[in-house]
Amino acid sequence: MNARHPRIVAALAAVALPALLLGIASGVLSHLLPLGQMSFFGARLLMELLPILIKSSYLVAATLFLLGLQRMASPRTARSGIRWAGFGMLLATAATFLLPGLHNLPLIVLAIVLGTAAAWISAKKVAITDMPQMVALYNGMGGGSAAAIGAVELLRFSFLMRRDTTHWSEAAIAALAARQPDATTLALAVIGSAIGAVSLSGSIVAWAKLDGRLDKRVTFPAQQAFNLLVCVAMLGVGAWAATSLSPLAIVLFFVLALALGVLMTLPIGGADMPVVISLYNAFTGLAVAFEGYVLGNEALIIAGMMVGAAGILLTRLMAKAMNRPIRGVLFSNFGGGGQAQAIAGSQKPIEAGDVAAMMAYAERVVIVPGYGMAVAQAQHKIWELAQRLIERGVKVKFAIHPVAGRMPGHMNVLLAEAGVPYDLIADMDDINPEFASIDVSLVIGANDVVNPVARTDPASPIYGMPILDVVKSRNVVVIKRGKGTGFAGIENALFYADNTRMLYGDGAEAAGALVSELKALDGGGH
Repeated sequence: MNARHPRIVAALAAVALPALLLGIASGVLSHLLPLGQMSFFGARLLMELLPILIKSSYLVAATLFLLGLQRMASPRTARSGIRWAGFGMLLATAATFLLPGLHNLPLIVLAIVLGTAAAWISAKKVAITDMPQMVALYNGMGGGSAAAIGAVELLRFSFLMRRDTTHWSEAAIAALAARQPDATTLALAVIGSAIGAVSLSGSIVAWAKLDGRLDKRVTFPAQQAFNLLVCVAMLGVGAWAATSLSPLAIVLFFVLALALGVLMTLPIGGADMPVVISLYNAFTGLAVAFEGYVLGNEALIIAGMMVGAAGILLTRLMAKAMNRPIRGVLFSNFGGGGQAQAIAGSQKPIEAGDVAAMMAYAERVVIVPGYGMAVAQAQHKIWELAQRLIERGVKVKFAIHPVAGRMPGHMNVLLAEAGVPYDLIADMDDINPEFASIDVSLVIGANDVVNPVARTDPASPIYGMPILDVVKSRNVVVIKRGKGTGFAGIENALFYADNTRMLYGDGAEAAGALVSELKALDGGGH
């Protein structure tokens, strides 16, 4: 199937581009020449062809969205998938300019130019370790855009309803009545606005937490009940806004929606951000789809539903990987610290030289990265270490937990940026059966996702969470800055296991020391 995709895209482009160019030419011609100066046949042909060309372009764009999304499922084809989806959005945007009766073209073009420039510059400048912050912020911008569309449409409907028609003719009054929205349009405008506003404010709080600007959970008594009260109030005021189209109701509705997004995200800790980001990604997609219906734009509906469906599926996968129900993600103060569990024994330190020798003469080594690797920006040194081992004939793999890091796929992004080939990266379900035959597992920056108490201690707050079975390896080495607990606030039984040794220090420095020791073993000196 993948081999045929380039041909499919080429065929779609062959159909779409000539049609789009013809549509642009027709649109320009219709603006340059008054209808009276065009032949009757030409005017009629233009009026009949233009809607067909626009709808055809939306259909091709939707197909490109689907193909792009399918290719994003694999790291090997994700780049091309992004390009295909981007081309689809470009096609849909260009086709939208052909819509008859489009106003404020200079402002629209200016907004597109400014938005494109801001996105291009920020994406070029952002450090790979700051990618979660950028993803959270872009999620918020999408939700904010949908909320802004909803606000504009609701206020426009309010203005239409309140126009003074005392001296209007019957025909003018009938024309105004035809422009009034139906109940479905009003309901979807309110729902889309609510979801978009929650996504906007919640994503901004998530960005602030990820960026270290808001590093504490904000909790207070009866927080869940208060959040529920705000949610109910928002829905009630939203119903009032939809039925009365009162400007006061519309403004109050948006204030409550923005407040709800903030309140939902404040108590959430950094380690739960993969779930939060995927959840707000789904929110943004749904908001765009609903507002697409309000605008009558098929491209927005299709793109929004795809993003929403993908986000919901990803949220379910993330929640499952953390052993959390979706309702807990939405309505509970998840991410809170648990009670520390006392574990017998002591942590056993080891020197970098001993670790290097252990790995150099191993047959199979698995490296398990976590958020600590991202903080230390150690991915390049870790890949250099892996390359040294591979040159010695050691079989090396990287094991990734689904929620390692601060966004979905965080570790995959870091390793890809360092140059790690995709075939060396294994998912949790694929690598877990192999740990019993692994000679050395090197853990850098991961904590709760490798804690065996998730399987053995029913009283543990992380009990039932799927973990990487690192403890089953013959030898385990953990690179860790100190002896503190993980995000869950409990001791990690892996660190006290008989087959585990602790290499204390900064992740990048420890990885660099291991590389130096391997060079010394090879006779290259330090």
